[in-house]
Amino acid sequence: MKIGVVFPQTEIGEDPSAIAHFVKTAEELGYNHLLVYDHVLGAVPTGPGWLGYTHEDMFHEVFVLLGYVAAVTRRLELVTSILVLPQRQTVLAAKQAAEVDVLSNGRLRLGIGVGWNEVEYEGLGKDFKTRGTRIEEQVHLLRALWTERVVTFDGRWHKMKQVGINPLPAQRPIPLWMGGESDAALRRAARLADGWIAGGTLRTPFSRHPGVTVSQLQSPAASSTYRERVGRLREYLRRADRSPTTFGLERRVAYASGPEAWVRAAVEWSDLGGTHLGVNTMQADLESVAGHLKALRHFYTTVTSVIPAS
Repeated sequence: MKIGVVFPQTEIGEDPSAIAHFVKTAEELGYNHLLVYDHVLGAVPTGPGWLGYTHEDMFHEVFVLLGYVAAVTRRLELVTSILVLPQRQTVLAAKQAAEVDVLSNGRLRLGIGVGWNEVEYEGLGKDFKTRGTRIEEQVHLLRALWTERVVTFDGRWHKMKQVGINPLPAQRPIPLWMGGESDAALRRAARLADGWIAGGTLRTPFSRHPGVTVSQLQSPAASSTYRERVGRLREYLRRADRSPTTFGLERRVAYASGPEAWVRAAVEWSDLGGTHLGVNTMQADLESVAGHLKALRHFYTTVTSVIPAS
């Protein structure tokens, strides 16, 4: 199983040297991949029922960030987890992803999903209500643009005649994984994606839910939920005449849940056939980059003692 780390978007700060130190150290520690969350806009909370990140949460722009990370690392796989694709222009996203893949010598894995924040869609001029159907067409267009020198495409949302991006990516096509935990998202991933990136049991930071503790993110009930979703996903793969043995599975574990929960999650995920496991060190009262790196050392040593990293 490959062990990765979630880039601590909301806690890393703005210092480029600190960012470089974090990712280079993660690579030196043995981590396989870096998972980067994506948000373009944060909103001022509209009331006590607001769920999710706000304008006060920092998010570095994913493609620019990964271009920077590509320059200071040599082995680390670069993963968007996940890029909210339907709020973006498809051709521009294809171009940006191809450039990151070229500059990283083929280290990009593009995790995509439909997102949940209508504010971002409004700000970027995209329709929130049609995001599910549009992402399916976007997947087909992305793969065409990444593998063909000249593309003609006649879809519902995209129409183009004899065009292409240059340079093409190093990987043709770039691996496309999908996030999302609804039944529609699982069915879509089984039909179209190269792998599935599971979230936590909550889609928003647990600190915004006073009645929920971090331990619940790795509870037996959460484990049962993962097992049930993987089972459904494999059934949908079977119906799509696709092999589950070549389909990737990634989930995250919260560092704040503690060593016993890390080991339990790693063993359970491995038993389920999980291929990738990422650790999220955010929301763990780590007040510095050094604190996050100390946490990475602790997690990696603990988990690889029971599940060897591949």
